[in-house]
Amino acid sequence: MRRSRSTVRRIAAAVAVTGLVATGSLMGAGAAAAADGPQHQGGAVATLDGLKTFDGSKIYWKGEKEPQSMNAGVFEMTVDGGGKLKTYCIDIYNPTVDDAKYQETPWEQTSLNSNENAGKILWILKNSYPEVDDLKALAEKAGAGALTEQTAAAGTQVAIWRFSDDVKVTADDENAEKLATYLEKEAKKLQEPKASLTLDPNAVSGKPGGRLGPVTVQTNAAQASLALSADAIAGGVKLVDEAGKPVTSGANGSKVFFDVPADAADGTATLTAQATTSVPVGRAFAPAVGKSQTMILAGSSESTVTANATASWAKTGPIPAVTAEKNCAKGGVDVTASNKGDEPFTFKLAGAEHTVPAGGSKTVTVPVAEDQAYEITITGPDGFKETFKGVLDCKTSPPTDPEPENPGNPSPASAGGTSASTSTSTSGGGGDLAATGSSNSTPMIAGIAIALVAVGGGAVFVLRKKKTSTAE
Repeated sequence: MRRSRSTVRRIAAAVAVTGLVATGSLMGAGAAAAADGPQHQGGAVATLDGLKTFDGSKIYWKGEKEPQSMNAGVFEMTVDGGGKLKTYCIDIYNPTVDDAKYQETPWEQTSLNSNENAGKILWILKNSYPEVDDLKALAEKAGAGALTEQTAAAGTQVAIWRFSDDVKVTADDENAEKLATYLEKEAKKLQEPKASLTLDPNAVSGKPGGRLGPVTVQTNAAQASLALSADAIAGGVKLVDEAGKPVTSGANGSKVFFDVPADAADGTATLTAQATTSVPVGRAFAPAVGKSQTMILAGSSESTVTANATASWAKTGPIPAVTAEKNCAKGGVDVTASNKGDEPFTFKLAGAEHTVPAGGSKTVTVPVAEDQAYEITITGPDGFKETFKGVLDCKTSPPTDPEPENPGNPSPASAGGTSASTSTSTSGGGGDLAATGSSNSTPMIAGIAIALVAVGGGAVFVLRKKKTSTAE
């Protein structure tokens, strides 16, 4: 028996996206949840302010006789909801775009996914500027002379680039170069830090008349506030703990459930977790939409972090939940459809038809070209449709030409695509800089941003927890 269109579309609100944009026909409770604003896999969401503390360096592109001058140093970002982040670049072959939106991302979904030296980059971050602000002591350890904030930032970035991009790069300042050499030599592999805040799993489903879950809170904050969407509360849904008592907050490891009344109409509920904490040093930050350099966190003020989870329910029929996340290891996007209902759920994806039995799930990996924008659509019965958009950015390697047309020079332009042949940063060195920020990725980012405005409440970023990578 086919379900009514309203039932299937309401269940569509359980769509979860990692590092992607999802647009679709979300109705009823689903539309209300989507209108709350962009969601993501959990943690901090921030806007790139630009390069702030830097000095010069030289990049020796393979096959080129002359090196290219490039600023090297610390970027700053402003966190949505409050807070500031300091980051370094780990993606030298791509440009930065000021005002680009970034989100906290697991290593495995960035160019660090296959980098055996990822843990060494974390060691550098923990043992250099700005995490270490005693520059005199840092200089003594490195066997360098006097270090300024600018030269310390440059030396740190140079050392990171050697591990993140496997590129020959040197700092212009003698003491900055000594710092870079010291950091490269002493670096040891450390384990990837955990996310500042996630909810695991990010989507649960089932039939009304019981508790759906559990959803586990994972955070480095002392407590995270927990709140249900207004439409869910109006429908009698409650958030409860393992003992069935209502809860409004949770600590790391807390398990919570959606308590759905037996007479509840088919629909969905959204759980939002929020906390104020310092994001762990070493967390990766990838662009949420479009192309911009991947970053890695070097320091954080107290910042607002969020995470979302959804619950969907129906009395009879299929109860689909569709998730999508980048799979760097396979060079594509994993689209997973689960079905907690009592009838099969059939969907079409990438030109093929797939059926998920009642109580089952199915994952399809859709191949995606590196550094290319993609749009993946899944369709089902009664008008069910979800579209996932994003850019796969899983590798850092030189393009076909020895020197990139617009390499990742930390001298970003505005999102409007103005030239960045000179830096707009507030402190640092000068020199002949490579033009960045005005690459082909800039209009693409602007175009996707316009598309997001057009779809309004139908644009969603939603979390999905993945196993934490470990540097060996």
